[in-house]
Amino acid sequence: MTPVLGLHHIGFTVPDMEEAVAFFRDVFGAVTIMECGSVDVDDAFMSTHLGVPKGVRIADQRVIQVGRGGSLELFEYRGVEGEQHLKHNGEAGAMHIAFEVDDAYAVAERMRAARIDLLEGPTLIEGGPMHNLVWLYLRAPWGQYLEIVSQNGPLGYEADGGPRLWTPSQGK
Repeated sequence: MTPVLGLHHIGFTVPDMEEAVAFFRDVFGAVTIMECGSVDVDDAFMSTHLGVPKGVRIADQRVIQVGRGGSLELFEYRGVEGEQHLKHNGEAGAMHIAFEVDDAYAVAERMRAARIDLLEGPTLIEGGPMHNLVWLYLRAPWGQYLEIVSQNGPLGYEADGGPRLWTPSQGK
């Protein structure tokens, strides 16, 4: 078996590239690493390589970096028919992206002041395997769920000798 080295990037589709890049830049300090622009290929390529229906094309593609860890690959498509809905967190295929911060409480206050769409929290988990984790969900302007997390000490499962969870703060 070929060894897997780790998470390289997370790719997802946004409805407006400029809005998405500005949001990640302004809220999370993202830096654009690569701009690919549109992709000029035929329907057969799009279907067999990307699994999209006839007439759908990549209008813009960019890779951004937020702190340490894997990159985010953003796609904006054109030619998609009908109204689009993001899945809520209870549906199969729904996803969120979590960003580690030094202090979720302080970052939440800054986000509230900037009128970011925050859900309830931050929430400190007291007890169990995630003991000491502070987390808060938020929504990007297009509805994508995101999360900020910080830790108030080692996670609960680490006390039982479990393998340490990799986090961006380990590289400090």
